[in-house]
Amino acid sequence: MYYSIDMDFFYSKDNLVALHFKYDQARRRFVEWAQNEIAVVPDFHKRILFSDEAHFWLDGYVNKQNCRIWSEANPQVYVETPLHPEKLFGALYGLVESFFKNDKSHNVTVNGDRYRAMITNFFIPELNNHDVQELWFQQDGATCHTARATIDLLKDTFGDRLISRFGPVNWPTRSCDLTPLDYFLWGYVKSFVYADKPQTLDHLEDNIRRVIADIRPQMLEKVIENWMSRLDYIRASRGSHMPEIIFKM
Repeated sequence: MYYSIDMDFFYSKDNLVALHFKYDQARRRFVEWAQNEIAVVPDFHKRILFSDEAHFWLDGYVNKQNCRIWSEANPQVYVETPLHPEKLFGALYGLVESFFKNDKSHNVTVNGDRYRAMITNFFIPELNNHDVQELWFQQDGATCHTARATIDLLKDTFGDRLISRFGPVNWPTRSCDLTPLDYFLWGYVKSFVYADKPQTLDHLEDNIRRVIADIRPQMLEKVIENWMSRLDYIRASRGSHMPEIIFKM
């Protein structure tokens, strides 16, 4: 016995329009909320810890789930077959980075347990020199992020200052253009990391750390200020996405 499914149902114009409308509504609600917060606390946007993960591959391929990673010099979508991934977590505030490995230093798939271990053992200790009560944490809707145990762990540190799917403040689906790590960091890092064509994962990891360490605070300030302009654009366009551009300095 088999079942025949009419895929036209799933991809019909009406369904796609309804889906986009739903996404745009969620984005508008988030933008309105963020701008209301900024109206009360003018430096609110500087208090958000934006976070994200990306795969870096030895052959120059960078994978970010459903988001495009742009080359700064020549924007295009890379489609090479990836080899040997290096999974990187980044949080944009100072800049912090963490690589996902097991006890034998082998790269591993990120699941809920590993993500929570990274948050507990690496990320939260990095915040010791900051007033956490002043900070917000943002993450996207990846499954390892939105598990109940993960949300509870993050709320233990940030309380209701959590921007996440299933969190106190909802992060809208498909909003790469609102995440500084997507619209700036990954493309910027990629444009330098592969300049000397790293041949080993250790070499690749060293390059990633060096490039991130060299990013100036003034550059990060401009990136975050650009976020404000993006809020204006998305609100004016009633939730539409930004044009496919890379943020330039």
